[in-house]
Amino acid sequence: MTTEYKLFPGCLMTNRLPFLEASAKVVFDELGVGYSSAEFACCPNPVGLKFVDNKTWCTLAARNLVVAENENKNIMSLCNGCAQSLIIADHQMKHDPNLKNEVNEILKKVGKEYKGTTNVVHFVKVLYEEVGIERIKASVKHPLTGLKVALHPGCHYARPSHILKVEEDVMNLQYLRKLVEATGATAVKYEEENLCCGNVVRNTDPYTANTMLKSKIDGAKRAGADCLVANCPSCFQQFDSEQPKLKAMAEEGEVYKFPTFYITELIALAMGKDPATLGIKFHRNKGKEALAKVNL
Repeated sequence: MTTEYKLFPGCLMTNRLPFLEASAKVVFDELGVGYSSAEFACCPNPVGLKFVDNKTWCTLAARNLVVAENENKNIMSLCNGCAQSLIIADHQMKHDPNLKNEVNEILKKVGKEYKGTTNVVHFVKVLYEEVGIERIKASVKHPLTGLKVALHPGCHYARPSHILKVEEDVMNLQYLRKLVEATGATAVKYEEENLCCGNVVRNTDPYTANTMLKSKIDGAKRAGADCLVANCPSCFQQFDSEQPKLKAMAEEGEVYKFPTFYITELIALAMGKDPATLGIKFHRNKGKEALAKVNL
């Protein structure tokens, strides 16, 4: 079993996409990744509050870090945005003693103190570096041979690279690719792989969000992909829920029903887990044609 982490699923996954968290736990249990729950709150979101009041943003993040610190545990995040928020806030406070003191003055009111002793890691990094690709391959009972998968690592996964330090080459990310290939599926390359899905601008500019989403899906289709895989719940939601809104942009006869899976769902399927028990029935797009290619 790996070192035990405090699991940080994040608000979106916990409240709107619990089946993604469930698939992650299935994979972690199978691979011996140690985890336990904690009374975490919002990370907070890396887009929005940080640019309005950085001290408040850091304080909310610090409160979560303290929860793990008090149990002498590191945090494993299931969300790109949550991982980025917690890591950057931790980085800021470690490099700015005045900010750390101001945050602790606030935390003192609720009997807490941020010390900076907890590390935050993205679950993809845990799977790739700590569990290892060979161990994942050994757990595969139903290889997804023949399934072509387009990757979407997401903006917040590895950038800013000098702080997050997830992978060496931020423009040639490999961890998600290797995890997909470990299932037996083929990870196809497409020009739009490193572009944003558009979710972060949806509330302020839906047209731009839809344009970005369309660009990603069109690129994946051109590359011959059967589906897309994500490692961020916000990105997953953008791809799985928002495609019907592309109807107005579609050319005559073009339909946008491109399936999306979370990486832990794909790994769990390769482990031989039943799609019905994984919660894929809760997807807006169940990906029946894609799954049929691998007899699922």
